[in-house]
Amino acid sequence: MSMSSNLPFILKLIGTIQTHLQQRTVTDDAVGKEAARVLELLESLPLIEGTFSRSSHPSTRYLNAAFEAGNASTVNLLDAIRPVALDLPWRYSYAKRDDAPGLEDRIAFAEIIGPEAPFKSQKICLGLTLIGPNTLYPSHVHPAIELYYVAAGTTSWIASGVSTLNCPGTFILHHSMVVHAMQTHLEPLLAVYSWSGEDVKTLSAYAPFRSR
Repeated sequence: MSMSSNLPFILKLIGTIQTHLQQRTVTDDAVGKEAARVLELLESLPLIEGTFSRSSHPSTRYLNAAFEAGNASTVNLLDAIRPVALDLPWRYSYAKRDDAPGLEDRIAFAEIIGPEAPFKSQKICLGLTLIGPNTLYPSHVHPAIELYYVAAGTTSWIASGVSTLNCPGTFILHHSMVVHAMQTHLEPLLAVYSWSGEDVKTLSAYAPFRSR
């Protein structure tokens, strides 16, 4: 897909994500307040400085299975992701781990808006996380406040040592510097994420925390 043909689909995806965030703001709790803050930061999209081109990251092999692992609450989001899924900037941002060989081929992130994304922003990150089945995304930490929305895949989410099983349609909030991890099971995980707060530039690091 060329830049001229995929940009309308990217904008549709961003709009669909905004709709799901808007629906969550109805409940005035910590998650709802963060959803509202992200929406405010997304009111005016930053200028696009990069391109969306075909990805070669190995994790994209899990996309088709992910599209089958949603539910009725996320079907419209998955329909919006599908046309541009292979044109997103999928990458793995950690150094390789000797204790987890091949992890860099099973986890990837596609930042659509952010400091290193085609839509450049120093205030907000918006993107997708993709994790293959039966994969542990080890404990990690970052200064940014993170809001996840599960599009596909029922997955164990661990934060501050507490594990919960979250299905598609669930929002998960990670406060700044909270150590968290994810463990997929039979299905891959596909989720929307946002970063906000004072520092959205410092990359996530496997615990213990270290700056980029």
